[in-house]
Amino acid sequence: ARVYRGPAELLGRPLLVTSAEPDQEGRGATHEGTLGGHPELDRTARGESRALLAAGRTGEFVVSESGAHCGTAVTVLVESSQPPPRMIVFGAVDFASALVRAGKFLGYHVTLCDARPVFATRARFPEADDIVVDWPHRYLRDTETDGRTVLCVLTHDAKFDVPLLAAALRMPVAFVGAMGSRRTHEDRNRRLREEGVTEAELARLRSPIGLDLGARTPEETALSIAAEIVATRQGGTGRPLTGSRHPIHRDTSGGSPSRARVVA
Repeated sequence: ARVYRGPAELLGRPLLVTSAEPDQEGRGATHEGTLGGHPELDRTARGESRALLAAGRTGEFVVSESGAHCGTAVTVLVESSQPPPRMIVFGAVDFASALVRAGKFLGYHVTLCDARPVFATRARFPEADDIVVDWPHRYLRDTETDGRTVLCVLTHDAKFDVPLLAAALRMPVAFVGAMGSRRTHEDRNRRLREEGVTEAELARLRSPIGLDLGARTPEETALSIAAEIVATRQGGTGRPLTGSRHPIHRDTSGGSPSRARVVA
C-alpha cells in the first residue's frame, strides 16, 4: 500500500501486504513496512489492502490521517499482483444467469459449467467469462481452484449434484453452496453420506444456498446467494446493521494459501 495523496511526510511510504495467514500463535509475516503516522492508519491500510488482494483488484481508498473511514486526508493506492478469484456456477438454469451477473459485479472470474450443450451457450450467458460443457465433477477435478474459489451448485439433479459435491466438499475452497428445497437437501445429504462424505465435510455445505431474504425471482435469489458469499468471505453475520454492535469494517485476511502480494 502506498500513500500518493496526503501529508508530505507520508507520501511514497510502502506497506507490503501478503495473503499469508498467521499461525495459531499469531506468528508469521503478513505485512512489512509502514505508512508512517498514526498506528491505526497502518491497521486500516492492511484491512483495505487485503480486501482488494482477495478480489485480485488494484484500486485506492481514502481515509483520515488517523485511519478512520470517515476522513478524506489520505489517499492510498493498492497495487495487487493476484488475479481475481473464481466463481464456478454449475447448472445452466434460469437462476444461473442472474448469479453469473452478480458474480461479475462482485469481481469474480465467472465460469458456467453444464453437461448439456443445448443449455450452456454464450447466447444464454453472455456475461460469463468461460462457458464449459462437461460433467461438473469431471470439470471440477481438472480445473484450477484455490482458497478464494466459490462453487455454486444449481443443477438440482442428484446425478450431477452428488459426485460434484462429494469432490467439492473435500477441496480447500472458500465456499460450497447448493440450491434445492429442504427436502432435496436432506435427500442429497443422505446420498453424500452413502458416498463416504463425513459429517465434518457436510458441515461445509451451504444448503439451501443463500440468505433468507424472502427471494423469489432469479435476481432476488442471486442477491441472496451473493450476500451469503460476501458474509462468509468477510466473517459477517448476515444480520441487519441496525442495532448491531459488530464493527462494520472487519480486518480480515481475505487471502488464499498462496503468498500473493499487494504493494500499497
